[in-house]
Amino acid sequence: MTDRGVSALRQSGDMFEVGPSHMRWTGRELVIEINEISSLPLVSRVRGQITVTPEAVTSVELPLTRDGAHVWRPFAPVSRIKVALEAKGWQFDGHGYFDANFGTRTLEEDFSYWTWGRYPTKRGATCIYDATRRDGTVLDAAIGFDRNGDARVVEAPPSAPFKRTLWALRRETRADPGTTPRQVKPMLDAPFYSRSVVETTLHGERVTGVHEALDLDRYAQPLLKPMLAVRVPRRANWVF
Repeated sequence: MTDRGVSALRQSGDMFEVGPSHMRWTGRELVIEINEISSLPLVSRVRGQITVTPEAVTSVELPLTRDGAHVWRPFAPVSRIKVALEAKGWQFDGHGYFDANFGTRTLEEDFSYWTWGRYPTKRGATCIYDATRRDGTVLDAAIGFDRNGDARVVEAPPSAPFKRTLWALRRETRADPGTTPRQVKPMLDAPFYSRSVVETTLHGERVTGVHEALDLDRYAQPLLKPMLAVRVPRRANWVF
């Protein structure tokens, strides 16, 4: 991830380019070509290709606030992914997904905390969105997707806390009564954000998927926001 100016952006109906990296839709696959320099502390070249092959593309949208100011769009929650980066050990394939969030206000204006999880299941995938809004209401959503892209609201088990991160960030996800979620692999650990591979149990099925926790009270603190500039390098005046 690199922040660049508008001169580094080009897009068309099936291509999105930012600097030397781009994404293109072939009609069947999303092909992502990466050519970047990673940030501190391990500054190195990150180059290669990631291919996401959806089993289906959905038309589902989930409003995250009552007025629709924030929307979650799960384009392809059940996919296959193939990673082929030019670094030792960074070639693999497995379950994947493709989604996006859209909004007309900043997240910290409307939310204080949220967790999200996407867990592959025998039928397809279950996505869980739990959030505490600033107006005192809560988002409590669980959606099951089958391999055809059809979605249905499901009744997920209760939220269950599990081990905090190295920054003592609170984490929770859904789990059957009597079971405790656990982190299988860390992916990103920041004072206000965590992304990790988590194992839990949903309706008797042991599942392993991607989980994130976001503390927007922490993020809103002015002393923490400058950390984004350290983790996300900036390249001004880049042109094609």
